[in-house]
Amino acid sequence: MTLAARLAPRLPPRWVGAAAALLYPRFEPELARLDDFCPPGGTAVDVGGWYGPWSRRLARRADRVVTVEPVPHLARLLTATAPPNVTVVQAAAAEEDGQAQLWLPPGDRGDRGVSSLVRREVHGSAMEVRCRSLDGLGLTDVTFVKVDVDGSELAVLRGAEHTLRRDRPALLVELEVRIQPFGPVLSHLAERGYRGWVLPERAWVPLVSFDLAAHQRRTGHVAEHGLLRRTLAPHSRSVRYVNSVLFLPQGRRPVLPQGRRPAGR
Repeated sequence: MTLAARLAPRLPPRWVGAAAALLYPRFEPELARLDDFCPPGGTAVDVGGWYGPWSRRLARRADRVVTVEPVPHLARLLTATAPPNVTVVQAAAAEEDGQAQLWLPPGDRGDRGVSSLVRREVHGSAMEVRCRSLDGLGLTDVTFVKVDVDGSELAVLRGAEHTLRRDRPALLVELEVRIQPFGPVLSHLAERGYRGWVLPERAWVPLVSFDLAAHQRRTGHVAEHGLLRRTLAPHSRSVRYVNSVLFLPQGRRPVLPQGRRPAGR
């Protein structure tokens, strides 16, 4: 268990949420680059809210944020502390509405952020949770969807079929080869006219020009480090582990500040 996961249950929840919001743009630089791909206004969706770093940042940009978080104490915390334009749905995003087992590591209440509907070797206990499809939430004017669900990404996207077809939102999907192959998600989105981009350094690079699986195998040791170590330790950002892929509808590119262009074509 990481240091942050050990400390979180011992600290006031508001402190943990504030610390996560402060540190996360260094942990996931994509969060600091919302202007590149997330249009202002509309509805943003945060699937896998955890302590809310994405929800809080999105609340500054979107008219409305809908956060989907299945872990009960995290959903309660977000409900109590998130900005007023954030609505929290206590459920796991899935292909369809229902019930499912949410798997967690032994002794973890969800603070590590690796709970999943797909059981892996790190999991040892489970709780029953409600499942909701994004299409079933009745969302409108969806401009952006972030998906961090540790293995059930394809089910979440299938459950958002109508939303993606109608609104064509930008998507930021966390993909890790150590959890499962990328192929099904990439094929699913390619068939729906989406193109992938990654941010290995300062410039966005087309996913077709970046071997994400090889990169993750090469830098996988970094993924074992916790939030505090990856953001506060000396030289913590000298080696980056990329696991977030930005998907934009065909014809759209990340918009960079000061007229800079993404790498590649």
